Amino acid sequence: MNLNKRQQFLAILAIAAVGLFIADRLVFTPLTNSWKARSERVTKLEEQVRDGTETMKRATVLREEWARMKTNTLPNSKPAAESQMSKAFERWSQAGNVAVNSIRWQWKEAEDDYKTLECRADVAGSLPAISRFLFQIERDPMGVKVDSMELTARDTEGSQLALVIQVSGLSLNPPKQTTQ
Repeated sequence: MNLNKRQQFLAILAIAAVGLFIADRLVFTPLTNSWKARSERVTKLEEQVRDGTETMKRATVLREEWARMKTNTLPNSKPAAESQMSKAFERWSQAGNVAVNSIRWQWKEAEDDYKTLECRADVAGSLPAISRFLFQIERDPMGVKVDSMELTARDTEGSQLALVIQVSGLSLNPPKQTTQ
């Protein structure tokens, strides 16, 4: 089979095109994708190192903040925690000039390192009194969180309101001792 120079050139060109296509699919594209993935990973790791360095710079401040927050949690003893929460509700209601009609307690112990005391209270008072009551809850240093609240009018003018509020208090369990 005797090919002329033009046919030889076209055959070489076709083989080279197929070779370049295969090289692109098998070598260049995977290398480019690998390079991009590695570059993104390096960028992410640099960001994590920068965040870690910033956290280490603030370590003493964060430890002090955590120690302060731990002192504001409820005690481990359930009766003591309920008593402390009851006293807090009494304090808040007196400062807000509202009437606390009932408080119901429920303990949630889903985790090993902490448990929460959920308190559902029925409160009655005027709008300014309930506002002061809520303000007292929010500014109290005790570790509580308002989970939900429902406000309804008790009369047709709306001067007397009823508030159903659910508050959670945090109680940290002591760390478990490892046996060796």
